[in-house]
Amino acid sequence: MKSTIVAFALVASAVAGVAHAAVPANPVNVQSQQTVASQSNAGKTRAEVKRELVQAQRDGQIAALRSLYQGS
Repeated sequence: MKSTIVAFALVASAVAGVAHAAVPANPVNVQSQQTVASQSNAGKTRAEVKRELVQAQRDGQIAALRSLYQGS
C-alpha cells in the first residue's frame, strides 16, 4: 500500500514538473491584446457594419463560412 502511494506521489510530481515546464517564459499580455481588439471594434456605426456585411456577402466570405461550419 505504501509503495503505491509513493509511486503515485512520484508520478504526480513528475507530471506537475512537465506541466510547469510547458509554460512559456514570456507570458502573453492578454489584457493589452483585449484592449487593442476592443479599441479596433469601437466606434463603428450601423452603416459601416452593414457595408462590411454586404461586402463580405459579395466576396463570398459568408458562403465560405457557411460551408465550413455547416456541421456533419
